[in-house]
Amino acid sequence: MLKKIAVEQLVVGMHLKEFCGSWMEHPFWRSGFVITDPKDITTIRASAIREVWIDSSKGLDVAVGETAVSESDSEELVEAELREAVASTRDVAPLSVQEELARAAKICHQSKQAVLSMFQEARMGKTVDTGGAKQLVQEISDSVTRNPGALISLARLKTADDYTYMHSVAVCAMMVALAKQLGLSEEETRSAGIAGLMHDLGKAAMPMDVLNKPGKLTDAEFAIIKKHPEEGYRLLQTGNAVDPMVLDVCLHHHEKVDGSGYPKGLKGEQISLFAKMGAVCDVYDAITSNRPYKSGWDPAESLRKMAEWASGHFDSKVFQAFVKSLGIYPIGSLVQLSSGRLGVVVEQTAKSLTTPCVKVFYSTKSHMRIVPEIVDLSRPGITDKIVSREDPAKWKFPDLDELWSGMPNSPW
Repeated sequence: MLKKIAVEQLVVGMHLKEFCGSWMEHPFWRSGFVITDPKDITTIRASAIREVWIDSSKGLDVAVGETAVSESDSEELVEAELREAVASTRDVAPLSVQEELARAAKICHQSKQAVLSMFQEARMGKTVDTGGAKQLVQEISDSVTRNPGALISLARLKTADDYTYMHSVAVCAMMVALAKQLGLSEEETRSAGIAGLMHDLGKAAMPMDVLNKPGKLTDAEFAIIKKHPEEGYRLLQTGNAVDPMVLDVCLHHHEKVDGSGYPKGLKGEQISLFAKMGAVCDVYDAITSNRPYKSGWDPAESLRKMAEWASGHFDSKVFQAFVKSLGIYPIGSLVQLSSGRLGVVVEQTAKSLTTPCVKVFYSTKSHMRIVPEIVDLSRPGITDKIVSREDPAKWKFPDLDELWSGMPNSPW
């Protein structure tokens, strides 16, 4: 029997079926578990969640003399109620990138904790529950809907220690944005997001000393890491009713259209659309992120390099859609304008991929910092235009990320 109870009625031994509220209101990445630690009850009571559903057939019932808020023997009715409650609190009204960044920072923080917990559970041999990730993916998808660039750009600012977990979050967000760009259905977009979140789960089975090695891998170590798609596929299969698309992306996101990828050496049309999407998103985040052994490349320069690899590595139509979803000059790109000013891209505009909003802050003519000013290159009468991408390593501006994010203490 499913029973909705107040959080004050929770006791150790109850099977927590669902939280009544948004995923952002509590720190647990999933529901559907037996409460074994009193600390979990304390955490739930300290959150914004006031009611939960329990399954008395899988755990303890409410105490004798206590009354549940409501009861149901239909999981469908419970899920419908929860969907309605979550839908009523969703907000997908468009926001500027600066407005969305604050929300995105919170989503990034909670998503990192969720993926960290997911990997830890996988390492301990626990069943992987992809269903528990649905609300997380919905929050990420809503952020992308409000402003496509905010969360994707923020997720790039990861530390070396966070890389494995935040990489999954970043790829999830990019898969959602790419799915929207390709015009996929809402269900397909949600599945693409879950696939992005789960694509590297196999790294939970990799030796930590190899996974976190602060230098280039040896051939033997790389051979170990190359097993992570198959390990992830195996781990996902321990779950119930896992979406075949999620399994496919996990197994094949390192395949290349020329057949030189792994683990199966698939080529061309042998690779599914979703695995091709995963390949593009995975590579972009990998090369733009700081790693223990190298600094990430500038976003715009990364797209240029990926375009050079595209014929053998990526599906051309998928790659073109990916560029449209991010912009030719993604947020965070350092560029020089025809006026001689340097600036960092802070937002895309609807008019053209080549006319984003740029925050100018340096004059190459006077070789001095200038008062930061946002220039919308798409506005009528604006004659300034981007003439080149610039290498951040050449200029060594210490506050480049702060300039576009507005967050001095990034990441999050």
